[in-house]
Amino acid sequence: MSRAVVVGAGVAGLTAARDLAIAGHDVLLLEATDRSGGKLRAGEVAGVTVDVGAEAMLHRRPEGTALATDLRLPITHPTAATSRVWTRDALRPLPRTLMGAPLDLDQLEASGILSPEGMRDARHQHVQYPTWDVSVGELVGGRFGQEVVDRLVEPLLGGVYAGQARHISVRAAVPQLVDLIARDEFTLPTPPADAPPVFASVDGGMWRMAAALEADLRERPGVEIRHGATVTAVRRTGSGFVVTTPAGDEAADLLVVATPAAPTARLLTDLAPSAAEELRQIGYASVALVTLAFRADEAAETLDTGASGFLVPPVDDRAIKASTFSFAKWDWVRAAGEGLLVLRTSLGRFGEEASLQAADEELVTVSLKDLATATGLSVAPVDAVVQRWGGGLPQYWVGHLDRVARIRAAVAEVPGLTLCGAAYDGVGIPATIGSAHHAIADLLA
Repeated sequence: MSRAVVVGAGVAGLTAARDLAIAGHDVLLLEATDRSGGKLRAGEVAGVTVDVGAEAMLHRRPEGTALATDLRLPITHPTAATSRVWTRDALRPLPRTLMGAPLDLDQLEASGILSPEGMRDARHQHVQYPTWDVSVGELVGGRFGQEVVDRLVEPLLGGVYAGQARHISVRAAVPQLVDLIARDEFTLPTPPADAPPVFASVDGGMWRMAAALEADLRERPGVEIRHGATVTAVRRTGSGFVVTTPAGDEAADLLVVATPAAPTARLLTDLAPSAAEELRQIGYASVALVTLAFRADEAAETLDTGASGFLVPPVDDRAIKASTFSFAKWDWVRAAGEGLLVLRTSLGRFGEEASLQAADEELVTVSLKDLATATGLSVAPVDAVVQRWGGGLPQYWVGHLDRVARIRAAVAEVPGLTLCGAAYDGVGIPATIGSAHHAIADLLA
């Protein structure tokens, strides 16, 4: 039986460790912080336990819900509340789009999101088919005009990547757009009423998935989890590896690195230098989430209006980039609140790190100011919690797929080594879980 060391106990590292344990290997999982879960984290606001990291996962991609089901976690789906776009000084209905590319131009016009000039550009479409990788903004802007990029694509990509539409690779982030945008008719059929929901979560919060993964691992023989165990170096020795931590060296037959690109690059500098150099080129965006709780009898008139929240285009120059009305989006949040309305705002896009250096109190203040302007909210919250995610979201810039291919080719030259996580094949929870599954399957093959 071989011994595997997994570096990083985010959802990718936890999943990789579980796959290895199921395959019969002894596993040592090392995590530099004091907890497992990565971006799956619980927080408490006004006595209510909620997600202060990722709150949902794509349901139509199966890895997330399949793992949750395997862990016997109850799956839940969003309510029928609909999202808005706060732009041009009004909360406007979000029309059907594919990551901001409009699927119904009449619906888009009725929303009032675009100016008359922008709407004319959107209707005078230019069919194109890129034979190379381009940005989402370049592709969508070339067909529908730049205002569609500014007021639809940017806020949607900002929510997923905290990135910039004119830098994010379309082939890495929204590959289905490439073929769709080449059609004369840019349209997808309206989903039937009984279509599966797009998104899912775990009843009680996505943080429960990380907790269940850790509990599952601790019950398996041959598995050890250590927190506060920073890996400072790895080196090759014979057919295996030596992993160095402040507490000493650990021997491994198999090595899985499931950390963000920058710390992964540091660990691979000597082991796989060309992969390390490519990893250093992957940028990361920092974000902050402000979770707020209001008394329902004071705030319902302005907040409880059937909206699940709103997105904010950067062109409108607001402090926040989105707000999720968690109480309206998830039945379990409303039930847990017991007379409270819990919501959260999101701040920070790539290149805006300086604005997040403000104190927690200032981030709460600017969030409340924007909420007041957008909705008319005029009451103070019962409680507020700020969660910062420094360097939390990898940026899939143009050329990302080629970069990942070069990283994997270099890593493949080191037998027994593999990488997984959000830096490679998708930033969502199902994609990250899938990254771990594929990495371990390839490693064991």
